[in-house]
Amino acid sequence: MKKVTFAILAHVDAGKTTLSEAMLFHAGVIKKMGRVDKEDSFLDYDIQERKRGITIFSKEISFMYRESQMTFLDTPGHNDFSCEMERTLQVLDYAILVISAKDGIQAHTKTIWKLLQTYQIPTFIFVNKMDSTYSTKEQLLQNIQKELNENCFAIDENFYENISLLNDELLEKYLNQQMKQEDIQKVISLRQMFPVFFGSALKDEGVEEFMEALDLYTCQKEALDILSGIVFKKTFHKQKHLTHLKVTGGTLHVKDVISESKVDELRIYTGQGYQSVQSASTGDIVACLGLDELPIGFTFGNQKQTQQNILKPFMSYQILLPDDIEKSKAIEQILSIGKEDPSLQFEYNQQLGILSVKIMGEIQLDTLQNLILERYGFLIHYDEGRITYLETILDKVEGVGHFEPLRHYAEVHILLEPLERGKGLVFENQCQRNTLPLNFQNLVLTHMQEIQHLGVLTGSPITDMKLTLVTGKSHLKHTEGGDFREATYRAIRQGLKKAKSLLLEPYYEFEMIVENHISSKIIYDLDTFHSDYQISYEQDLTIIKGKAPVRYLMTYQKDFLSLTKGNGKLFYQMAGYFECHDQEKIIQEIGYNSEEDALFPTGSIFCKQGAGFYVPYDEVENYMHLPYVYQKNKPRPVTKNYKVDDKELEEIFIRTYGPIKRRLSKEMNRKIEKQVEEKKTILPECLLVDGYNIIFSWDELNELAKTNLDHARHRLIDILNNYQGYRKCLLIVVFDAYKIKKNIGSIEKNDNIYVVYTKEAQTADNYIEKVTHDLSQKYRVYVATSDALEQIIVSSRGAMRISAREFELLVKETHLHEIEEFQRKNKQMKNYLLEDLKKN
Repeated sequence: MKKVTFAILAHVDAGKTTLSEAMLFHAGVIKKMGRVDKEDSFLDYDIQERKRGITIFSKEISFMYRESQMTFLDTPGHNDFSCEMERTLQVLDYAILVISAKDGIQAHTKTIWKLLQTYQIPTFIFVNKMDSTYSTKEQLLQNIQKELNENCFAIDENFYENISLLNDELLEKYLNQQMKQEDIQKVISLRQMFPVFFGSALKDEGVEEFMEALDLYTCQKEALDILSGIVFKKTFHKQKHLTHLKVTGGTLHVKDVISESKVDELRIYTGQGYQSVQSASTGDIVACLGLDELPIGFTFGNQKQTQQNILKPFMSYQILLPDDIEKSKAIEQILSIGKEDPSLQFEYNQQLGILSVKIMGEIQLDTLQNLILERYGFLIHYDEGRITYLETILDKVEGVGHFEPLRHYAEVHILLEPLERGKGLVFENQCQRNTLPLNFQNLVLTHMQEIQHLGVLTGSPITDMKLTLVTGKSHLKHTEGGDFREATYRAIRQGLKKAKSLLLEPYYEFEMIVENHISSKIIYDLDTFHSDYQISYEQDLTIIKGKAPVRYLMTYQKDFLSLTKGNGKLFYQMAGYFECHDQEKIIQEIGYNSEEDALFPTGSIFCKQGAGFYVPYDEVENYMHLPYVYQKNKPRPVTKNYKVDDKELEEIFIRTYGPIKRRLSKEMNRKIEKQVEEKKTILPECLLVDGYNIIFSWDELNELAKTNLDHARHRLIDILNNYQGYRKCLLIVVFDAYKIKKNIGSIEKNDNIYVVYTKEAQTADNYIEKVTHDLSQKYRVYVATSDALEQIIVSSRGAMRISAREFELLVKETHLHEIEEFQRKNKQMKNYLLEDLKKN
């Protein structure tokens, strides 16, 4: 038995859902074919989907058909939900592209085809609605071969002959009548040929033959050698978060641990229903409970890292909340939806109190509005919206970030390189182990990818760059959790400030068909839009194809209809982000100042005489502790007119003892140091610990808690006491007691730490949020927790976040330092008691 995963892809109204119903009917999954117009289709069960008559959310369904276990992923066809469709491509073995015989190949069809080409997915084509077209199969096939690929072959009497022309080996087999089923499977899987089928899903014509071909001409992908997989979707069902993944190697069992998260339940879904299973093997698509912390796109085992989505939202809208709700709670709830759908890119500006979302279109706006109303009970509204810009760089540069307040230390060097348009962000690691320990390297890579880094021109997200960790440095005693986060963010920002940046804006790819006598007016408009286009003619029609900025075309449809008096045709689709032609004007309008952005500083923090001081981005290289790796950025010697012997001597000195720290002039940085030392005082440290979150995140305490939670709690308190004794910080551990009736809460001092039990109806999250706000004026507050929402909240309150895993590593390293220091201090001491015993 082979396992194969398909997705059915199409432009809107091509009959994708109807084809799905017909295939499920032939597989015996349903007894009656549902219809979209009657709101009774098997897969479009969501209220919004049935109301609109379109697929909004992707679903999976697994079933047996002859010799194959097939898993179908039903995907949205509307442009607004293209990101949802693209995410499913990461887990596909094959794709089924549905084309309407009536409408032909649409702009969205071409978008899907380009995506399938990018992700290298073998594809079967089903031409639907043959019962409602005047075009012949030959005409339709000829158009498909012209618009998509010349190796799209119909399954007819010429099928084998067409395949034989693909290569000499197949030709010889065809002539000798030795062509086998495996040969056809191979050319399809290698995307050398694309089978084309014709039929009508509504009338159940050609569907059974199509399914037989899927069974015959597909093969299962080779399994990876260890447990491997990829997360492609997150859903929320009956108050539970589900993580959907595909197993690409090995067998996944209930209770298995993936990246410190344990699988509590495995489900195989068939539409709305599901079956709980104890294990999932290679090729299975499963929904998991317990893996809430794994983001979409997460890979494990030997599964290759996924690439970033090509399709991205290009409009941003401010979310307007009702006046009669608790806004902080509402913002938390809305932000949690972003975990389920990464295409909903929420941004919350704490300083201005503005919550916004980047989105693909108006239908997606309505869907989000209805989802929030159904799930949380309040109605949101939006402002008029604005174009989303992106930023990239034009040259290669090494960014340096240093974070060294008193008793903290981290330095990171990241190489920033420009990539071609549409490549997104690529992350690499070229740091040597003997330079920076592997656990810190992994931390830096995590911090490089965990947030959306902003450019320095307009504060827009960056794209089309490769970010490579090239070197870094830690301190045996002073490096703490969060230090490398600060250094990483500052390194990227410092690199962006040094590089030459470029502003990008979204472009549409368009096609206009107008009558010849009005083409000059259209061309004049396109020239004012700064468009790139080509013109061709067919009889009395002018065909214009090209690309133009979205900000012009998005409002042009009404003018186009007026100019053509309704006789013209305008098609457009997202083409990507390209250079903004009036960059300076847009930068001035937005008015962003990177040096005033407190959340994304461009400079670094260094330490001198027990006090930290701020160094601007353009002077960091004079203070950094590691030399440049990328030679182009290597600073010129500060002093001039060295003799040859002096140069050689200096190079030997640097190789032996490290870089020579100099100051370029007497005036440089003295003013800075004086200003900062007067204004900035290093505050004492305060650590807040979410007790139960840590207990259930650390393996040792989690195992102990399974038998006796009280023992686990006291063990954590002992560990924290030892930690505080070495760090000498204010340490508060908070435990939930909000479910205990009439509980007034308590604060106890246990040796050197404070132990807090929250009162009734107050969670540890609420307490930590309140205390963080109160203490942030007097202490440098750190919060140890892996609760994602809590991390967002405390971050907005001015505290620094430490995940449970980072804190565990920090505690272990601190313990090792204690032992080393004890041994060092006692190494030279003699035991005089034993000496006296020896004499006797």
